[in-house]
Amino acid sequence: MTEQTAIIHDIGYRHYEGPRLGRGSAALALAVHSLRGVFGLGRTTRSKIIPFLLVAIMLLPVVVSIAVMALLKQSAMGYPSYAVTMQAVLAIFLAAQSPYLVAPDLRFRVLPLYLSRPVTVLDYVGAKLAAMTVALFLLLAVPLTVLYAGELLVDLPGPPHTRDYIASMVCALLAAVLLASIGLALASFTPRRGLGVASVIAFYLFTSAVSAVFFGVLLSVGRDAAAKWALLVNPFFLIDSVQVALFGTEPSNGEGYPAGPWPALILVAVIALALTGLIMRYRKAASS
Repeated sequence: MTEQTAIIHDIGYRHYEGPRLGRGSAALALAVHSLRGVFGLGRTTRSKIIPFLLVAIMLLPVVVSIAVMALLKQSAMGYPSYAVTMQAVLAIFLAAQSPYLVAPDLRFRVLPLYLSRPVTVLDYVGAKLAAMTVALFLLLAVPLTVLYAGELLVDLPGPPHTRDYIASMVCALLAAVLLASIGLALASFTPRRGLGVASVIAFYLFTSAVSAVFFGVLLSVGRDAAAKWALLVNPFFLIDSVQVALFGTEPSNGEGYPAGPWPALILVAVIALALTGLIMRYRKAASS
């Protein structure tokens, strides 16, 4: 019977002696990493094409509007209606990037690795939500800010539209929170990125179609008040209705929305419902 001997190899491992930053820093690092990934930073060149192409498309109307202002000395684009006008681009960005934030960790079952450290399920979900929210806010805020800077530089007759700019920035943040909550909630229910993209696009197309169809039908039979409620099925008109209620801006649809606090209450309820579904999905994934 041969005698077995054990050999210890020195592989240069050293214990970490630096500061331990805790949950907050871990969640912040995850949020920053996720935000960079949304725009393709730190990823392959192919991953940068769609986000930066959509950023360019969002900026194109602003560039044209500034050129018109410089030539004709009149405003060519309203701030409050910008999100509604560019809703298709925002929906594509949301559909393309939401699955990237949630699908890989679910598909490869690496969520327990995150949760083996001080990071909790709420920290993880909060970091992903913050990353998507900031990305969508930048997608809206940067063109609006460029447009406002262009208006100041061109020096149009009359005072600048500062109130409209502030209103559009506030509602850009609300739109970012709403869209990020819905997009991540829908994409989290499948580990396949392709299905996640399809689910977000299908939700946008469905809500847009239902809103338009019911609005047209109700308006044709003289139910004008009910037709205005039908518009709120579309998330972008819901945001616009809150903007109208808060700042008194002109409605982008030209018809108006239901008066009172109801659009804001619906907005809060939709965000709360989406976040509840997202948290429940990740708690289930963490326990499996």
